[in-house]
Amino acid sequence: MAPASAWLPSAPCTPAACVESVRAVGGVPRAVLRLVSLLGVVAAGILVIPVVARVPAGLRDRLIRMWCRTIARTAGVRLRVTGAAPPTGGLLLVANHISWLDIPLLAAVRPARMLAKAEIRHWPVAGALTASSGALFIERDRLRALPETVGRIAESLRGGGAVVVFPEGSTWCGRAQGRFRRAAFQAALDADAAVQPVRLHYRHDGGAVSTAPAFVGSDSLLTSVWRVVSARDLVAEVRVGPVLPPGCAADRRALAQAAETVTGHFACAARPALRADEEVPAHPITRANTEAHAHL
Repeated sequence: MAPASAWLPSAPCTPAACVESVRAVGGVPRAVLRLVSLLGVVAAGILVIPVVARVPAGLRDRLIRMWCRTIARTAGVRLRVTGAAPPTGGLLLVANHISWLDIPLLAAVRPARMLAKAEIRHWPVAGALTASSGALFIERDRLRALPETVGRIAESLRGGGAVVVFPEGSTWCGRAQGRFRRAAFQAALDADAAVQPVRLHYRHDGGAVSTAPAFVGSDSLLTSVWRVVSARDLVAEVRVGPVLPPGCAADRRALAQAAETVTGHFACAARPALRADEEVPAHPITRANTEAHAHL
């Protein structure tokens, strides 16, 4: 594992220590069928991107959300969403980071540009998909690139767009969560834009946490995808928290703390039994302790 730094944080999670082993449900043929179907859905989406880009924004967003839900279902994952994000206006979506699946799950809430590490450009399938979505790529080993990156995020927010950021700076296995680095929150302050905290959680249908979707440490993308398509009764929960409006925090540290508090509360809250693919209105939450911490 590469050493952590202010700009290159790393999680303690590793495949050997954190990730559960998965035996293919219904045998290897079922998993292979899911994998082939998943690749087909993703490839079809990439092919129609030039066409979808020309349709009105409202319809385009509905089609993207539908496509992203289809990606999850094709992989054998049941999606449960609580709450909703504002459909228009500049919005910084921030979430804990566990898996490659996080990206379509957040797009199912609200399609957005993603802040992504530059290495993703070279990934098979995922690289082309990420680039075609208008992602903001960043070279994380260049600390001097930070102000420029914050400026690009702020510019997108001022234009009324949504941007997805994973402030932990690294993927975790899902049993624990990293601290929210505060640099990206400066863009929301500069653009006078709202922040939308989202909590992502993967579990078995019986309720126990599942680390099968985790994409951590030395894991390869294919290995993580195979675990997902091989898993039995996998459920992805997306909990959309209350919007943090412009002016609710004095600085980026306080804003990062507020967003982390929301996702941390969801991690500890009891989860009501919802029907698969059901959406229910967001509910008020009680603020937890927001002890100060210093990080990017």
